[in-house]
Amino acid sequence: MSLHPKIIDLTLDRVWRLLHALGDPQESLPPVIHIAGTNGKGSVQAMLRAGIEGAGLAAHAYTSPHLVRFHERIRLAGTLIDEDALAAVLDECDAANGGAEITYFEITTCAALLAFSRVPADYTLLEVGLGGRLDATNVVDPALTIITPVSLDHQSYLGDTLDAIAFEKAGILKPGVPCIVGRQQDAALEVIERQAARLGAPLLVQGQHWHCMPEHGRLVFQDEDGLLDLPLPRLLGHHQFDNAGMALAAMRQLDLPEDRREAAYEAAMTAVQWPARMQLLSCGPLVDAAPEAELWLDGGHNPAAGAALARTLGDLRARPLHLVCGMLNSKDVRGYLAPLAPLAQGLHAVGIADTEATLPAAETAAAARAVGLRAAEAGSVEAALRAIAAETPAARILICGSLYLAGEVLRDNA
Repeated sequence: MSLHPKIIDLTLDRVWRLLHALGDPQESLPPVIHIAGTNGKGSVQAMLRAGIEGAGLAAHAYTSPHLVRFHERIRLAGTLIDEDALAAVLDECDAANGGAEITYFEITTCAALLAFSRVPADYTLLEVGLGGRLDATNVVDPALTIITPVSLDHQSYLGDTLDAIAFEKAGILKPGVPCIVGRQQDAALEVIERQAARLGAPLLVQGQHWHCMPEHGRLVFQDEDGLLDLPLPRLLGHHQFDNAGMALAAMRQLDLPEDRREAAYEAAMTAVQWPARMQLLSCGPLVDAAPEAELWLDGGHNPAAGAALARTLGDLRARPLHLVCGMLNSKDVRGYLAPLAPLAQGLHAVGIADTEATLPAAETAAAARAVGLRAAEAGSVEAALRAIAAETPAARILICGSLYLAGEVLRDNA
């Protein structure tokens, strides 16, 4: 962090330069599945990894940001990179960079690709950090791409219209490489289809080429190859049905062992683990601060995530809902909170510790009041929990607004 500034500067020149100095490790990866989109990337990747492992195969996986430890970003053949291996590739990348200008995300992405190139695996799951077209991960020749739902987020970097953001996401499309496309608004889909036609990239679009929906307590997936009848995904929320569909559509394109395909599809639903996505916290110091409450954690942080959360919460058994919210200063706080406001009795706003871009609690509280929520400020998540427990002991409490806040919660609750 001290050597390489944590800034966002979308260009690929520095990444190409360092990769060439490292011997172009991006050319020696197992088949790559490249995943872009606004929401759902991590969940789709987690389901894909669970499915591939359910087929008896191994996958590298790259994701960001991490929640508790940086090592979470890099899985080598299914296992989190260990301390020695991480230190070694970071040192090697820093030496090869020779003191030249490069950002935190760029050099750590190069380190991940270098690590992946040296460990055997069957697939590489590569999640875009921001956008797609100029993201540091967009240096690979993928076997398959996925574009999850596109919505407004990171407008200061990607553009302030859905069309502009979809154009950046569609930058991962490659000639002749199939792309799984999740549920999209019409404006975003038009851009993706136009870019795909220009490049000759075949699209497999939700609602056109495949369908996925819950039915009688099961998940039904259908495409031109037939119908799958599977357990509901382990991850909670209606939006996870769509995420499951993208993962299944992608797996249908992979060269999985024929006799392990059914096991792979089922494992993608039942073996998936992805923290801070409507995660129920059952024990730990923070749980002890509100012992009679039901405590949930979610890292969603944009209006689409707020809407998905509201639908998920609306399906749960009735219980007084209170929010503990901390967000970054680059986010649309009102847009995120507006769908949640009708469901919640109140909100406690917090800052995110050790995060320069945190939105002050006072501003989060003001945004909450602007959308009709009763709001107060708290000095910490624990203080917020104790205040809520004193008022409504058996509340349902959702800690939300940022993956950075989620990481802080998981560390403090360990």
